[in-house]
Amino acid sequence: MDIRPAFHGFSRFVSVGLLNTLIHWSTFFVLHTAMGFRQAPSNFVGFCLAVSFSFYANARYTFKQKTSVSRYLLFVGFMGLMSYGVGYVADQLLLPGLMTLVVFSGISLVCGFFYSKFFVFREREQ
Repeated sequence: MDIRPAFHGFSRFVSVGLLNTLIHWSTFFVLHTAMGFRQAPSNFVGFCLAVSFSFYANARYTFKQKTSVSRYLLFVGFMGLMSYGVGYVADQLLLPGLMTLVVFSGISLVCGFFYSKFFVFREREQ
């Protein structure tokens, strides 16, 4: 069983993800550390700012697909719920902000790639 086709485009997704992570983490730290917001909203707002960049960059660069409002909403909805959920659990467990970001970044990298590849940007059959 060859799993390589499932990971086609993963390296480009990681490249976009690095910039996405910089946007997300910077926003999180400003809101949580500098402004005193709780982790759940800090993580969610950081995600929202970064997700628009990520969506459009991955559509063009990684998956070479056209963007649409429905695709954007699919992507943002799934990833946003995951972002808020990780922040919520971190708040409940009183985890440090850095751990929240590391955990969410890892989960979103893997889950986000497969969700994008097989649902949001899957190639439509003609």
